[in-house]
Amino acid sequence: MKDFFKELFEYNHHVNQQLWEVLNANADTVSEKALKLYNHILNGHQIWNNRIDARDTASGIWDMHALQDCRDIDNANYEHTLQIINKFDMNDLIQHARIKGKPFSKKVSGILFHIINHSTYHRAQMATEFRQSGIEPLMTDFIFYEK
Repeated sequence: MKDFFKELFEYNHHVNQQLWEVLNANADTVSEKALKLYNHILNGHQIWNNRIDARDTASGIWDMHALQDCRDIDNANYEHTLQIINKFDMNDLIQHARIKGKPFSKKVSGILFHIINHSTYHRAQMATEFRQSGIEPLMTDFIFYEK
């Protein structure tokens, strides 16, 4: 299972870096919503990594970052996730408070899957934003990812 998650996060990182390239190349035409969604993907990844590995999170879920910083945040998220995959058993339970304060626990594998699923969902929204801005969306489906 760890190898599978490593592959998923390699794909996730690769696609996020490709999106950064498109955002950077089209900075004058890309929508504010696409930028917000990209930042949200990165912030969510960081927040969940930090819940697993018990670190403080520097960013709020909808915080905005300079585009250059986004590339660095994505790199840091990816490296942190690889450390998590190596460090934790996928069945370990992670306990944390929900937004409304209720206790909540999930397996590491469930949280990692959520990060991938959450990212995929918002990348689809970014594709719509790209098209509406006259930018050709990337093919970001996992099935088309090649190493």
